[in-house]
Amino acid sequence: MKVRWLLPGLMGAFLLCTPAKAGSLESWNFNRNLRQLDLTTDEGVQPRVFLMTNPTRLVIELPNTTLARSQSNQRVDPLIKEIRLGQFDAQTTRMVVELAPGYTLDPTKVRVRADSPTRWVLQLPNPERLTSDNSRELGSTEPMGQTQQAIAVPPAPPSRFAGVVSLGKEMPGLEPEIKALMARYSFLQTGMFFLDLDTGNYLDISGDRVFPAASTIKLPILIAFFQDVDAGKVSLNETLVMRRDLMTNGSGTMQYERAGTKYSIRETVNKMITISDNTATNMIIDRLGGRARLNQRFQSWGLKDTVIRNMLGDFKGTNTTSPKDLVRLLTLVANQKLLSPPSREQALEILRNTKTRTLLPAGLAPGAEIAHKTGDIGFLIGDAGMIEMPNGKRYLAGIFVRRPYKDVRGRDFIRQVSHIVYTYLENQTAGVPINSSMR
Repeated sequence: MKVRWLLPGLMGAFLLCTPAKAGSLESWNFNRNLRQLDLTTDEGVQPRVFLMTNPTRLVIELPNTTLARSQSNQRVDPLIKEIRLGQFDAQTTRMVVELAPGYTLDPTKVRVRADSPTRWVLQLPNPERLTSDNSRELGSTEPMGQTQQAIAVPPAPPSRFAGVVSLGKEMPGLEPEIKALMARYSFLQTGMFFLDLDTGNYLDISGDRVFPAASTIKLPILIAFFQDVDAGKVSLNETLVMRRDLMTNGSGTMQYERAGTKYSIRETVNKMITISDNTATNMIIDRLGGRARLNQRFQSWGLKDTVIRNMLGDFKGTNTTSPKDLVRLLTLVANQKLLSPPSREQALEILRNTKTRTLLPAGLAPGAEIAHKTGDIGFLIGDAGMIEMPNGKRYLAGIFVRRPYKDVRGRDFIRQVSHIVYTYLENQTAGVPINSSMR
């Protein structure tokens, strides 16, 4: 298994060996301002953390975790000499945070927190200057690492999807019906992930498969936009000027206006979602600081497959995501982990007004409500959203289909999957036998 990405501004890794069977370190990020180190693995892990002297360094060991890419060391802070990441032995990845000469850490002030079995946060105190009482360590000829002090690490919490929803079991009886449908549409390449927010039960069929994101990339951009509204970095009263370099073809109406046309930021973000305007999307990406900053944000949310590589319209499909990534994002939004309640409701209201209704919405019963975002670049279609049934049950959906160019059978497949899942959950709630096949 491989390290899939490293966030910009961090140092890299050196590789000694890579066993065939082990988890992998998915990402790590050192926030200099917060003095916080975030680690994300692809499987549950219980780190070991300790402070070593000669020189002073914080050591984090990840058992049964491997690396597969060589990088160079980088200095990330004036008081931190460097951060090193490497394969300590065949089954252990080791990260070393080495302080600048003359500084140490108080191990009693190092805090370790498990957000989930796969995501750990280490909060470092401010480094302190070595005093005469411990200066002997700087000039010591004793072997490095002779002094070692363990730091308490809390046990990982029970397995939770996105760190917030306790996973139940795979929806019994549903997968065979979906796979029978897939057999009838064998010329399609599909991936899907559905999550019942009430029970934690789920349907995962190639949910981790990476697809071109098409316009579903606008969903995480929308959440990042409202995060910046909450942070005071963006005002909903702003006016944006449409620059020629941000104008593009494809979906939307703004492309037909003159460069220099002014739009309120509210109108721009609404057009980005409701009519999937590509020019509006580029204007919002630009306002939020560009692709690299947004990618960092997506990664900090645990979205391992969601990357903006090119501005819209991305007709070749270089921007990517996965069904599980988009459901993960929606899980965080549903549980108020990313947005304030007012911003969350504004974002969902915009998503409820998405104009394209031929994919997930087409399989729902009357009275159901969906906040969602679709994507379509001809050879691929996708949809992801939050569905609320008339009885109040909520579930999340993410689905993608690679298809022959503009083949309407791809749309029909998503509609039928949506109907099968909806009917299954409706019948589970009502306690009646399952009989959801569309005829």
